[in-house]
Amino acid sequence: MTTTSTNPSAFTAQLKEWIDYSKPGVTRKAIVKDAQSPIALICLTAGTEMSEHTAPRTVSLMVIEGRGTFTLEGREIVMEPGVWIYMPAHTPHALRAAENLAFLHL
Repeated sequence: MTTTSTNPSAFTAQLKEWIDYSKPGVTRKAIVKDAQSPIALICLTAGTEMSEHTAPRTVSLMVIEGRGTFTLEGREIVMEPGVWIYMPAHTPHALRAAENLAFLHL
């Protein structure tokens, strides 16, 4: 069962149950819809690429499963379970999913 919270009261989730690769490309599932600290589960099917872009706010990523390459300010980082990435607002970044890849976007 997928639940999202628009009012960040306490709740728990089994994230592996929410992972969805049924559509090619990128699937985004909002977990907490909060203007200050939105949280989403991002799922990319193998081979999906996101060209270089920036975000208007500070973002952290926490890889849950899969493997890929994250390019952060020109440096390549292997994305694999347990990797955490921190990016200040407006930091150039790109990514490519070598395998199906799921991560939290915080």
